[in-house]
Amino acid sequence: MKQYHTGLGVGDVGKVVLLPGSPERVPEMAKYLEDAREVAHHREFCAWTGRYGGELVSIVSTGIGGPSAAIAVEELAALGVTTFIRTGTCGLLQASLRRGTLVVVTGCVRGGGTTQAYVPTAYPAVADYRVVAALVEAARKRGAVCEAGISECKDAFYLEVPECLPLEKAARERWEIWRRAGVMATEMESDTVLVVAGLRGAKAGSVLLGLGGCGGPDDMEPMNARELELLTCTALDAVVRLACAERDGAG
Repeated sequence: MKQYHTGLGVGDVGKVVLLPGSPERVPEMAKYLEDAREVAHHREFCAWTGRYGGELVSIVSTGIGGPSAAIAVEELAALGVTTFIRTGTCGLLQASLRRGTLVVVTGCVRGGGTTQAYVPTAYPAVADYRVVAALVEAARKRGAVCEAGISECKDAFYLEVPECLPLEKAARERWEIWRRAGVMATEMESDTVLVVAGLRGAKAGSVLLGLGGCGGPDDMEPMNARELELLTCTALDAVVRLACAERDGAG
């Protein structure tokens, strides 16, 4: 039986899934897999499956925001997925961080509404330590500029442009709070992936490519092919590291 929203069924996906937001990005990421094939494409959920380093891996888009990300994680978990890695983009909140930095998320500020429908905000959105370690090691092995830290998640993308908001002053004060608190990135999906995966007994993590400082002139420049390659291959290398650790009994 196929899952209602994603159109995926038993045998379509591997135990490990990368979760980009954009469906158009999935076939580009799948170029790094061997024997890659599209297994479903319904609404915002585009899914490809193949092998990397001998490991069966799937890439499934979530669309934008928490509600659709939750649907993807729920339906994939129902098919037996045990590890989720969000692979997306983010705005950078710290002045020391530059475009192209890979942010490996250790935990999230739960600013979106989807996870609050699942469990009270006192429940933390925390990445699995094994996934974090594998992503950091993979990024550094590739020579990437990499930082591990907290991401702020939200439901409204254009909160990043405070002058568009009726409560402009409050929005600017909120950004300053997160900066002072050392939050590294702002985005829309990682909290949902971490919380829902955790509630379903799966491991989860997130690696984000920084597009620029929040409100900066380069924020709207999309990720280029070289940046997508770095993001994709870092996540895929982490998958292999996790599989090796599990076979060695460390997972």
